Formats: sequence, structure tokens, C-alpha cells
Amino acid sequence: MTTFKEIRGTAIQVVSSDPSNPEEGQIWYNSSSGTLKGYKTVNTWASGGSLGTGRYSLGGFGTQTAAVAVGGYNTVPVTNLTNTENYNGTSWTASGSMATGRRYLSGIGFGTQTAGAIYGGVTNTTLPQTYSTATEEYDGSTWSSGGTLNTARGNSGGAGTQTAGITFGGSNGTPGGGGPSSSTETYNGTSWTSVNSMNTARYSLGNAGAGTQTASLAFGGYTTAVTAATESWNGTSWTSVNSLNTARYGLSGAGTQTAGLAFGGVNGPGTHQSATELWNGTSWTSNPTGLTSPKALGGGCGTQTAAIVFGGYTNTSSPFAPSQEWTGVGIQTITVS
Repeated sequence: MTTFKEIRGTAIQVVSSDPSNPEEGQIWYNSSSGTLKGYKTVNTWASGGSLGTGRYSLGGFGTQTAAVAVGGYNTVPVTNLTNTENYNGTSWTASGSMATGRRYLSGIGFGTQTAGAIYGGVTNTTLPQTYSTATEEYDGSTWSSGGTLNTARGNSGGAGTQTAGITFGGSNGTPGGGGPSSSTETYNGTSWTSVNSMNTARYSLGNAGAGTQTASLAFGGYTTAVTAATESWNGTSWTSVNSLNTARYGLSGAGTQTAGLAFGGVNGPGTHQSATELWNGTSWTSNPTGLTSPKALGGGCGTQTAAIVFGGYTNTSSPFAPSQEWTGVGIQTITVS
């Protein structure tokens, strides 16, 4: 004769109400609702609208539903783009052009769709590469001149607002990426000020672009080799904290100093990454689901729960126009049956 124990088993707990503090991976049977439930991570990437102009080494800032993509390049021989596009959560629309075309803008930029800034980058198309100190400010449709960087750079990190921004790291030297920089500068909407440097000089790093001038996060990048190092900024100095699980450079980022998101990048020739990691203020956790298409040197912005990556290049396609949108609802209860 079949018993209740044989029907229900003993590994899954039977409860009349859902646990108040379940652990990830836990499964239980709710006898009141007659359903089998579990607790798991449900963060995912999905396809978004495609850029009108596919490109990589572009800059970006804003939010998932109000993003800006600007500059970069998409041809050989190189043509530095001035193109700007605005995103409304569904599609990209061409907007006003920058005064100066530039590339090596990955990680560069801060602010919102109606009050943002881009700075630095490479402005010429021949060797040796010329790194810029110029800043341009964006009002949602047009660009105007801003303050001048103290240190010319490209592929640096950035966070904050148009009137209270910060940039850190980057390259500023020879062709092929240049010497990695550790310098940090803050912006007040008019001028740049040099402040304390990073512990690890690097370029093509990721950043929590929704961070602030006094609370920022830098991760990954390239020193003399690919790195997983992470540093936290408190408004005065940088502190080395726990590293990424996957070392990479040319990655994109979103979020804040205590709730960051790292995605994409490359850690060697032809090894483009789809890996996505979440930062909780102390350590990085690898998300089970990565980008739908591995890519590097794309633009990225948003928060840990609503981010977007656009442009870049992949193992099989260069340049790239499609966007991918991140929905990070965290760990939650799901009904299995």
C-alpha cells in the first residue's frame, strides 16, 4: 500500500505558508495553495532596440529607458564618429552630433539623457594616436564645450552627474591602448580637479556609472595584463576590495558603489565574454545567465536592476548595433507547479 511519505517524500518540506527567509535553491510544498515552490535567482538579459549606427569604443550614459550613445568608430580605415543617439526604452533616435569625432570612449561619460558629459578619447585617425582633454556637455539634443581635463585619456571610467562627475584610469600613451593611467579627476560642471590616484593603473575598465562623485566603483581593465581588481572610491581615496570572478577588459558596467553590475569584455584574443556579475558592496557574485551575445567595448548604463548595453563588437560581428537590456529582480520565490 502506498503511503503519504512515499507520495510526498521527505526531502521537500511541506508547509502551510511560504518561509519568511528562504535560502537560494530551497524548495518547499505549500499545502495551503497546493503548489510546489522554490527560491532562485531570476536576473536575465533580453534583446533591446538596435542602434541606427553600429559601432564600438563608444561612450554612453543615462538609464535603461533614457540612454545616450555617442562617438566611437565602425570603419577601417578609422573614422571617428560624432553621431549621438537617444534611447526611449524601445528604440534609438538620432540626435545632435558632437563637435569633435572621437573613439576610445568606452566607460567614459556621466549624467542623464538631458544633462550629460563626454570627455577625452582619441580624436585623430593616424598614428601616433592623439588623446584629447576636451569635454563636451549634452542637453538632450545639442552639445556644447565644457572644461578641460588635466590629463588627456581614453577608455577611462566615469560616474556622477554633469555638475558633479568623476573620471579615473584610462590610457594616455602609445598606440594600441597606451600606458595605463591611475589618475583621478572630479568635475564641477565648469572645471576638472586632480585628486588622489587609483591603486592600480589601468584602462578599458568597467565602472558603476550610476555611482556618484563621492561613491564610485572601478573594476577590471588592463594594466600590463588583464586584471580582475576592484577599487572603491569614498570621495577622498581609493580602496582595493574583492576582485571580479572573471578577469577582463573592455567590459561595461552599471549600478552604484554598493550595488554594481559588470558585463561583457574580453580576457584574451578572441575570448569575448558574456559573463555577468553582481556587486553587493562587499563581493562579486556570478549570475547564472550572461549576455545573449558576448561583446566588448560596448556602451553601458543604468542600475543593478535595470541596465542596458549597446554597440561593441563580438567574436563574429564587428561593429555591433543591437542592444541588450538587463532585468535584475534578484532572488525571489517562484511557483514550480
